[in-house]
Amino acid sequence: MTYVIHGATGAQGAPVVSALAATGKTVTALTRNPDAVVHGAQRVVAVGYSSAADLTVAYRGAEGIFVHLPVASEEDRQTYARNILTAVREARPDRVVFSTSGFPIDPATGGAATTLAAGLADSGVSHAVVAPELYLENLLMPHVIGSVRERGVLPYPIRADFPVSWASHLDIADAVVALLDRTDVTGVVSVGQYPAITAPDLAGAFGARLGRDVVFDQITPEEFRTSMAPLIGESAAADIAGAYQAMSAMPGRSIAPETSAQKLLGVTPRTTSQWLADIGL
Repeated sequence: MTYVIHGATGAQGAPVVSALAATGKTVTALTRNPDAVVHGAQRVVAVGYSSAADLTVAYRGAEGIFVHLPVASEEDRQTYARNILTAVREARPDRVVFSTSGFPIDPATGGAATTLAAGLADSGVSHAVVAPELYLENLLMPHVIGSVRERGVLPYPIRADFPVSWASHLDIADAVVALLDRTDVTGVVSVGQYPAITAPDLAGAFGARLGRDVVFDQITPEEFRTSMAPLIGESAAADIAGAYQAMSAMPGRSIAPETSAQKLLGVTPRTTSQWLADIGL
């Protein structure tokens, strides 16, 4: 039996591969590059999201699967979600863990993440949904961390009083590995710091780590889009900027303690300071 990990060389998948390998699990890494070297994986398979048939072959006989939708246009993400669901229904793996990557899964909102979460719930396959809010790794984008280092300013498109249950990709890996074993835990598991913290709190953690004053600067979603587009493409950047624009009307993005990894799994996400130490910043 093996664990099949999507995006095994990427930001979310690679920590999951490492965490599973550390426990002695057999890992099949799914990547877009057949020549990729994935440390900790016994097998590397070039499989994309665009072929339900290829995904079915990759999933068949798997003890567990970790899946998340890549940053792409919403149209492509919907196609990928449907293909994943087709493969899950055909291959019948023992367990599926899906990370929403911070995208909403409210049926009233819609979207590809909602499609995939709802489809897994109807599939009859044991599953769980990991639901982070915002990733600490977003703060490592060149235009963000560069500003922190060069000017002592942390720019981000949220209000200074907007509390967020931030989580790192390392925290997601901890929760995913626990959920691949804990088949008694199903449904949505929220992953993130609790109580939630504000952007000035983030700036303070960076300042303490770097030994200098760091202040928060609220930028607009449009400014964020302009900075992101060269990294992820215009369409994906526009979608993400739209999500931050929608956040401006929200009171915050805090996890619910009753569905938290802390309560359901006994897994406590890192503080910002712990995360900064873990990544060696």
